[in-house]
Formats: sequence, structure tokens, C-alpha cells
Amino acid sequence: MLNDYYFVTRWRVRGTVKEVIDILGDAEDLPRWWPAVYIEVKKRDDVVELFTKGWLPYTLRWSFRATETRPDGFVIEAFGDFIGRGEWLLTQDGDDVDIIYDWRITAEKPLLKLFSPILKPIFGANHRWAMARGEESLIIELARRHGKPHGEPPKATFR
Repeated sequence: MLNDYYFVTRWRVRGTVKEVIDILGDAEDLPRWWPAVYIEVKKRDDVVELFTKGWLPYTLRWSFRATETRPDGFVIEAFGDFIGRGEWLLTQDGDDVDIIYDWRITAEKPLLKLFSPILKPIFGANHRWAMARGEESLIIELARRHGKPHGEPPKATFR
């Protein structure tokens, strides 16, 4: 379908799998450490409701529930302005954690659904921008938790 999206994001951060799982798994804390994207998060029972943005002038309201949790990651089911599935997979490599986020969604927000056939590359760039801000923010959050100054984080690349 023209409004289907598939993204694979790769991050590498200094830390442990447990630390990263703890950070990513605390959805209500997302607006604090990843403020470029997460405006508001509310948890109701097993459902997390999110209000998010990117660099394009639109916002998204969507929700997710964790459908699988493992020591090396978790899977979410998303619904709302888009529907689909996201899987976080983390692997320890020495002092670093390799992170893969596999995100397969279908845009349901009327604006995205209508314009996906012609603006799909721009919507994809918006997602990559948001994920790059996530990697930068995660690096800062891990440094904060370790009590280390982080300075300017390395700029994450669009991948």
C-alpha cells in the first residue's frame, strides 16, 4: 500500500543493555529525555498514549502496548494515527550497545494517508530525523545517569 512504511534504525551507544532497556521501557519519561519528538505521554493500564512531532509541521497521536518483552528488547503494537509493529533489539558489544529498531507501520492519519503517495520520501526523512534526535538524546541520558558531562553529543546521521 502507498501508505505503508518500513524503517530500520541502528544506534550505537556507550552503556549496557539493561540501562538502555530501562530508559526505553519507561515510556512516561520520554518527553524529558527525548523532547525533540515526545510532547506528551500518558500510561493507562497496559496502553501508552503519545503525542509526538518531528521537524515537519504536523503532530501525531498514537498509542502502543508492549506485546513481548525480553532481556534483549521488546515488541510494541501501535495504533492511532498509524498502525503497526515496532521491535527493539539490543546487543552488548564490549562497552557499547548496538540497537536496532524495526518499525513497520501503515499511516492512518488522514493527512499522511492522503499525501503518502507523493510525499512518502519527505515523511520518511521526518522519521529518520526523529530517530537521530533519539540517538543523540539517549547518549545524553546515559551520560547523565553515569554522572559524566556529555558536552555536545555526536550528531546522529540519517540512516
